Parts: sequence; structure tokens; C-alpha cells
Amino acid sequence: QPSLDAYGRLFRDNPLWTYIFNSSVVSFLAVVANLLFCSLAAYPLARMRVPGRGLVLALVVATILIPFQVVMIPLYLLMVQLGLRNTLMALVIPQAATAFGLYLLRQSFLGVPVELEEAARIDGCSKLGEWWNVMIPAAKADLITLAMFVFIGTWSDFLWPLVILDDPGLFTLPLGLQQLAS
Repeated sequence: QPSLDAYGRLFRDNPLWTYIFNSSVVSFLAVVANLLFCSLAAYPLARMRVPGRGLVLALVVATILIPFQVVMIPLYLLMVQLGLRNTLMALVIPQAATAFGLYLLRQSFLGVPVELEEAARIDGCSKLGEWWNVMIPAAKADLITLAMFVFIGTWSDFLWPLVILDDPGLFTLPLGLQQLAS
């Protein structure tokens, strides 16, 4: 006899709504932080003539080559020292800015005509005003793309939450589903 009783029992006997809420909060905060920090860092790398910006960009992009497993233990020790072990913020902070996001937004900002910034400067905008009023609207498609990548990556992350969280009340959805499988 086909029935949906198993689904009712699944949600009644397990805190799946808690797992979904935790994953939503972590993913949302990671997306907001990534969009803010990466766009703020990409703007000077794209437009401002700062000595050594090519070296900074090369070092940031080179971090893409380092697998997460290499930095996991130092990151864990840092989170413990900051007192963030077993908190949702320990899941957000490593995702707050990514090398991929910085590089993507830098490339997007390079495609914006300099004349738009000059017009904003003539109208009295500061550098921050140029970033907010010119660059952010011009890079909307890339910001949405970055948001989707960060959301999906954070939502489906299994290894880092497994390492940093012990409290089942803080588990994200992948950890909760793994717990159901065992």
C-alpha cells in the first residue's frame, strides 16, 4: 500500500527543519559576505593604480590551487582560538571571501567603461559612491552568478561542518542527511 506516512515520520522524528534553517542561515550570510567583501576588494584591483596590485592578484588567484584539505587544520585551530568552534559563524567566515569571487568581479569591473566612473566623479561621487552607483549595477549579472556559486557551495558543504560542529542542533542539511543514513 503506497503511503506518505514515512515522510510525516521523517519530519516528526528528526529535526530536519532545524537542519534546513541552519543551512539557509549559513548560506545566506556567506552569500552576503562574499558579495560585499569580494566586490570591495575587486574594485581597487581593477581600477586603482596601487603599487603591487598585480602581485596581490597573482597571490590571491594562486590560492585557488590550494585544496581545502591543506588549510583545514590551520583553519580549525584558528576557529578554536577565536572561540567559534561549534557555532554557525565558523561555517560562514571561511566562505566570507573567495579567490574565485574576487577574480570574477575584478574581471567584471574591468569591462565597465572608465567614462561611467568619470561621469560619476564629475557628479560628486566618492570612490565608494562610484563603486556603489556605477560598478555594482554594471556587474549585476556577475554578482548573481557569484551568489549562486557561493550559495550552492555553502549549502552542499559537508567536510567543514563535519569537522567544526559537534552539536546536532547546529548541523546543516548535508550532515543531518548523513546522520539519517547512518
